Amino acid sequence: MASVVYFKKLSEQPGCVRYCFGEGPSEMSRTLTIATGSRTSTPDDGDADYTFLKASRKISSLFDERKGWPERGMGVS
Repeated sequence: MASVVYFKKLSEQPGCVRYCFGEGPSEMSRTLTIATGSRTSTPDDGDADYTFLKASRKISSLFDERKGWPERGMGVS
């Protein structure tokens, strides 16, 4: 069974970047915050479930590839 996660950057400030994410482009109701220094992700609702982990890992992977925080994207597995 395939798993899909979509994400979109909401804001970027010194020290952190925030994203909304969800299982569909119209279902991005959750948010996460990444501490840019340590690249540690935290779900803003406290629920570190599979969807959060997938979004966090995909954002981090794209950061490594592009040398910058992605504006938006999706991950499929």
